[in-house]
Amino acid sequence: MSESKLAGRFFDASIGLLQRVRDEEAENIAAAGEAIADTVASGGRLFAFGAGHSSLAAQDVVYRAGGFALMNLLAVPGVVGVDVMPATLGSALERVEGLASAVLDTGPLKAGDLLVIISLSGRNTLPVEMAQNAQALGIKVIGVTSVAYADATSARNASGTFLKDHCDVVLDSKIAVGDAELTHEGIEAPFAPASTVVTSAIMQAMMATAAERLVERGIEPPLLRSGNVDGGHEWNGRVMTEYGDRIFYRR
Repeated sequence: MSESKLAGRFFDASIGLLQRVRDEEAENIAAAGEAIADTVASGGRLFAFGAGHSSLAAQDVVYRAGGFALMNLLAVPGVVGVDVMPATLGSALERVEGLASAVLDTGPLKAGDLLVIISLSGRNTLPVEMAQNAQALGIKVIGVTSVAYADATSARNASGTFLKDHCDVVLDSKIAVGDAELTHEGIEAPFAPASTVVTSAIMQAMMATAAERLVERGIEPPLLRSGNVDGGHEWNGRVMTEYGDRIFYRR
């Protein structure tokens, strides 16, 4: 079977985006890692939120080998999209005013915590209000988004602003509007989105920076090991016990 030219083009496009993010977002990734290290060192809690496919990158840093044990998923029922019927309900919920307030008012976040909000477009009501309300509560906000959407689209929320306008640190994924890297003769719609690849890489780079900053302060990063290696369960048990009051996904 011959090699797929489109597969190669997708890899090239993804690699190009990753290189851009590495070179152009280095300072912002460093600032985000520093903010996470500050939160860990001061006894705060870490949370990640994303709606729709943006939730994939949030889930990627929660309860996994090589990840911080105290990174928690801020779950909003229904907004993942593929876990509800119809799947379009998730997109509709992103546009509901007041939902972010309800989530924050009834959830565990408090002043001194840190929330990573992932939204590719950054234009919908839920992520924008989430960032606005979190900052008002004294929660540090890191936004992971494509800044290009703010230049090419209109805001889809009452404030007329974007996620990037309500963050302490903004990480730009460089994803083009429409999130499709390829076109091809005979295929009418653009295809092959790279946002998950790039956003997940940004998240892991940010967490790696946080680990580096903690070690520089003489603090052991609260990392989990794989349960499929010898001693992994014992290691994780110790970490879970030490940080139990800052871990919410096991309750």
